[in-house]
Amino acid sequence: QVQLVESGGGLVQAGGSLSLSCVGSGRTFSSDVMGWFRQAPGKEREFVGTIASTGSRIYYADSVKGRFTISRDNTRNTVYLQMTSLKAEDTAVYYCVADCCLLGVTTRPIDYDHWGQGTQVTVSS
Repeated sequence: QVQLVESGGGLVQAGGSLSLSCVGSGRTFSSDVMGWFRQAPGKEREFVGTIASTGSRIYYADSVKGRFTISRDNTRNTVYLQMTSLKAEDTAVYYCVADCCLLGVTTRPIDYDHWGQGTQVTVSS
């Protein structure tokens, strides 16, 4: 069974940092685009960023650029999201995503085949 499992969420004060991990299982994800979305209460799911299979290209939403860093370790089938300078508006459930067959960068949730169950990040102001 192919799965993505996130970890590392929690409660942090505004201005603080938090790191999320997402481990894939069931097959290798080394050829997949992987990334992160988030969803705040009452809002639509929002693109955070993606990283190409080799890690050579990384894209971020404007709202997190300069504060969040995505990386991956294909030997561990894992993608990471390091978040710094957190703001209250970063509060959301964060989802890891993967897809084998994207032809370009896409911010649409529907374009990603595999999703994790999500991990809650709460930033207190």
